Amino acid sequence: MKPQGFIAGRNPVVEAIKSNRTIDKILILKGIHHGVINEIKKLANEKNIIVQYVPKSKLDSIVENCNHQGVIAYIAAHNYYSVDDILQYAKEKQEDPFIIILDEIEDPHNLGAIMRTVECAGAHGVIIPKRRSVGLTATVAKASSGAMEYVKVAKVTNIVDTIGYLKDQGIWVYGADMDGENYYYDTKLDGPLAVVIGSEGKGMKRLVKESCDFIVKIPMKGKVTSLNASVAAGIFIYEIRRQRG
Repeated sequence: MKPQGFIAGRNPVVEAIKSNRTIDKILILKGIHHGVINEIKKLANEKNIIVQYVPKSKLDSIVENCNHQGVIAYIAAHNYYSVDDILQYAKEKQEDPFIIILDEIEDPHNLGAIMRTVECAGAHGVIIPKRRSVGLTATVAKASSGAMEYVKVAKVTNIVDTIGYLKDQGIWVYGADMDGENYYYDTKLDGPLAVVIGSEGKGMKRLVKESCDFIVKIPMKGKVTSLNASVAAGIFIYEIRRQRG
């Protein structure tokens, strides 16, 4: 397993982008707008890599004694796949697509736990957004207990657009939310489908929720009104597995 790390320095970052390394995001010192930094911004924009502008103290805290020259690129601990790769994987297994969509899960332990459940239950892949979501970091890898090596994860620009694309492929999309009309165990979950799990505390974004074909819920009988995201995902994933046999 490749550990997550970073590349510091202007020319090393340029070469990393040009060589198609899987880069989660690039941090650039606030106020720099010239020379190689502009080239990095241009290349990052062309490859749709997230760029964040941060103070010098942030960069210094990451690299400590290394000369970062105002730029650091975070390298993913594992390569990403495309949505079509996930669909093709289901096709190769001659199974209806079974996909988990995570709407802005930020806790790496939650993502790792969900990936472990996905792998154990035989789902075909996970879709995460590029922004406001944890990527495939070393912490995620550890929390997944090795599952990250086997689970296909697609990182997309827009979850709503991706849901639309999946619908065009004949996939039903179910959103997990406390406002659902039916309980998950009373819902037919045995065809080509994707399940959307919302972020910790906030749930699904409004447009994501409106894009789902169905909204289903888990019964909540206690005083706490929401479950941990990985627990909610596990409940839905194994109900789907049960119905599929």
